[in-house]
Amino acid sequence: MNARPRPLAEDARLRPMREDDLDAVMRIETAAYAFPWTRGIMLDCLRAGYAMWVQEGAAGLLGYGVLSIAAGEAHLLNLCTAPGHEGRGHAQRLLQALLKIARAGGAQRVFLEVRPSNPRAIALYQRSGFNEIGRRPRYYPAIGGREDAIVMAMELLPE
Repeated sequence: MNARPRPLAEDARLRPMREDDLDAVMRIETAAYAFPWTRGIMLDCLRAGYAMWVQEGAAGLLGYGVLSIAAGEAHLLNLCTAPGHEGRGHAQRLLQALLKIARAGGAQRVFLEVRPSNPRAIALYQRSGFNEIGRRPRYYPAIGGREDAIVMAMELLPE
């Protein structure tokens, strides 16, 4: 196994998600997660005006993120890299863009939940400045039962 991270594709770009992206987003969502969001949830978030961004390259969509902003706080609801495109910095780049959007939207802190069984995501969030602030027992559906959520937060300092 090659331990070196693969380079970020030069042509990868970020842009707001559109309704016509939902088929591709749902293909990624269902490939990446055992318990994916539904198309209806994605569409509701899009229509509600949540910050929803995609990262795309020559191969199509590489990932997406969903962020809600209200009352001086933001909540990272979903951040996903397409299976097969992990380890190239896509999630880090998308997360940083969403944090800038949160800051521009007046958020002073950002919250998220992550599965304890997802060490790559936990490491990404810790590297980005998030800290564990609590747990939500039995928050996520899991094969054979439920899984806790690690609640993480970070303060958004002015740039």
